[in-house]
Amino acid sequence: MKSYLLPFIFAFFSVLILVPILRIIAFRYHFVDIPNQRKIHREPIPLLGGIAIFIGYILSSWIWIKPLNLRLAIFIAGLLIVGIGLLDDYYKTRNKDLSAFPKFLIHFLIGLLLFALDIRIEGITSPLQDQFIPFPPGLSLFVTLLWVIGLMNMMNFLDGADGLASGITLISSMTLFLIAFVKGQEVTPLLSAILMGSSLGFLRHNFYPAKIFMGDAGSAFLGMVLAIISIEGALKSATLISIVMVILALGVPIFDTILVLFKRIRQSKPLYIADQNHAHHRLIRMGYTQKQAVTLIYVIGILFSMIAILVLYLYYQKV
Repeated sequence: MKSYLLPFIFAFFSVLILVPILRIIAFRYHFVDIPNQRKIHREPIPLLGGIAIFIGYILSSWIWIKPLNLRLAIFIAGLLIVGIGLLDDYYKTRNKDLSAFPKFLIHFLIGLLLFALDIRIEGITSPLQDQFIPFPPGLSLFVTLLWVIGLMNMMNFLDGADGLASGITLISSMTLFLIAFVKGQEVTPLLSAILMGSSLGFLRHNFYPAKIFMGDAGSAFLGMVLAIISIEGALKSATLISIVMVILALGVPIFDTILVLFKRIRQSKPLYIADQNHAHHRLIRMGYTQKQAVTLIYVIGILFSMIAILVLYLYYQKV
């Protein structure tokens, strides 16, 4: 366990130190999120927090992660997702929205890149025969793209209140760390520990009242890293139990997105247009303060994680 502490601390302090510097740069060049009727905040907030998360995570991963394909995947895909995210955030600074197509195109390319670098969902293990059933290449690519693109967008959707996306990422990465550690994996716990440190370092500046936002650049990057960790740790040759544990570990963004998309379909609204039907929006409309709403969602995320750990414990008790 001690071998994971240094990467965690390094990532934590890297992000913690970078954020104040990026706040100054954001204010100087007016790179701030402009309030509007859909958003909760009422004052312009710096939008460059995603760069701090990206730099902190990349530095840590290149120091401690040995497999070259993982380092290349995180770095190249990270550059792509942060680049398009910053462009989207730039539009926000002008109170505009970037078209969904270029974002989807980059997300699609990132999924292809990860697949090409052998970060992919390769098949499923039959619970009846305990036999690995490989997916045909086309199905493997489709499922990998669906998971990677979906998770990047889920975290993007979730990032709508102070400290929400960073806090839920911290909880989810802790759960994925514990699952990977108990399973005896080496690289996945490291990836998770670095993500825990990066998220916590950012959360120090992002919890209510937020001094900086991660923007689309940060939320999509977090989603991408969570997708990589979950694929490498549990889904590459998925079993039923590993699928259940991952869904529980990432329960908040998954179920929040499902409920929102279901409501948009019922109301015949475009799936990609942002609205105020996410969990934090509904809680605030019910009378909770932003801080109370985020804290309640944290509790829900922790409950999901506790159930995931319980499932893992019961599984190993049987084995």
